[in-house]
Amino acid sequence: SFLASTEEDAARWREDFIRTFVEKDIPALGFSIPPQTIHRFWTMLAHYHGQTWNGSELGRALGVSDKTVRNYVDLLAGTYMVRQLPPWFENIAKRQVKAPKIYLRDSGILHQLLHLSSETELLSYPKYGASWEGFAMEQILAKTGNRDAYFWSTYNGAELDLLLMRQGKRYGFEFKYADAPSTSRSMHIAIDTLQLDRLCVVHPGKTDYPLTEKIHVVGIENLYSEIEDLL
Repeated sequence: SFLASTEEDAARWREDFIRTFVEKDIPALGFSIPPQTIHRFWTMLAHYHGQTWNGSELGRALGVSDKTVRNYVDLLAGTYMVRQLPPWFENIAKRQVKAPKIYLRDSGILHQLLHLSSETELLSYPKYGASWEGFAMEQILAKTGNRDAYFWSTYNGAELDLLLMRQGKRYGFEFKYADAPSTSRSMHIAIDTLQLDRLCVVHPGKTDYPLTEKIHVVGIENLYSEIEDLL
């Protein structure tokens, strides 16, 4: 759809892709799930993008069991439509989230399922920051791979969007849709609690600058060079 000559043609391509996937590709893989069911479930996951997995709630909405929706999300993850980012938790004096986060791996498909057809509509969508988070995260994981990649969150509000373990070091990433991100209490808690070697705050601009000795703001255009320097 990126190569389409107009936004309308791009949207039509994505809609055709979604229809072909649920009506032909999934049955061709040997799964006998009604196309309208998996399409509805996929759309529900789009609204959960960037949130922790809640199989009971999704199961009630679809009228199926927790096990069935678990099978559905595993199917979409196995076909590279959905990413299940596992939680990181360790023995600390904080209650930590232990359910995975759900992301749609392609932002174009995400926006199509949410019926967001323009940048204006996207920026007025209440969770546009989650769309940015998923997009930027995919750029990092495409470069580093999925091994030892987690998120971290506590029930008292501290969190880290992405945690990478590489060669005995811990690197954190936060994704902020802002021109000039600043530090937050949550970032400092994550650095202290998880003993991060570095925390990168990724934003859609072009500028890079340090916030503290360990916290650095990185523009998305410079992200790959930053990752190469870290890893």
